Amino acid sequence: MGKKSKMDKKHYESELARLQIELVKLQEWVKQEGLKVVVVFEGRDAAGKGGVIKRITEKLNPRVCRIAALPAPTEKEKTQWYFQRYVAHLPAAGEIVLFDRSWYNRAGVEKVMGFCSDEQYQEFLRSCPEFERMLVRSGIILLKYWFSVSDEEQEKRFLERVNTPIKRWKFSPMDLESRNRWAEYSQAKDTMFSYTDTKQCPWWVVPSDDKKRARLNCITHLLGQIDYQEVAYPEIDLPEINKEGYMRTPIEEQSFVPDNYD
Repeated sequence: MGKKSKMDKKHYESELARLQIELVKLQEWVKQEGLKVVVVFEGRDAAGKGGVIKRITEKLNPRVCRIAALPAPTEKEKTQWYFQRYVAHLPAAGEIVLFDRSWYNRAGVEKVMGFCSDEQYQEFLRSCPEFERMLVRSGIILLKYWFSVSDEEQEKRFLERVNTPIKRWKFSPMDLESRNRWAEYSQAKDTMFSYTDTKQCPWWVVPSDDKKRARLNCITHLLGQIDYQEVAYPEIDLPEINKEGYMRTPIEEQSFVPDNYD
């Protein structure tokens, strides 16, 4: 299969706008029906997870759809049951939670970088499928996406991060290690899939060398996994503003931000 041509920007933006309208419909259906939705985003560094999460949440209500992006565990959290801190972020009825990296840290970065023992790693591989089956049995809709990027495209994106001031914060020492240990990360991913790509909770792979297509394909797939309907909003007549009895404070007594632009 040959490489596709670059997607037209206007076509991408129109498709994204259409899909975001559908995401709003999904959000309202989740809220009305009391559904509980968890979406896990994993993949190599610079694979495009953050980009698709941003496009999903852009037009949604943060009280309904929220992002869980956990930092490194504290010393106390390291002594807890491994899944414990993730459980605290699971949705209540009427909520969608997007995990920007998840409990799969143990199968990836922790394994490759030696942040966990081999015993902890093996226990994760055994218990993770059971943990996810428990989530599904409890009524949670669980979706897992793996963003796959080539080493050439990753290098291009890393260089862009390093050389672009507004993106420099995205680059970390761990990004360098992910390049140095490419083969180890690949093996860890293959092992993770062999244990956790189950019938009940399959991994959905998103080829992401083309960011625009990856975003559209992922959102389209996500929408197709939940049987939602459009929720009808009640008709609203805006009342006239009643200003009776109100006298505005003199404008000269207020402090205004300077207008610096023509």
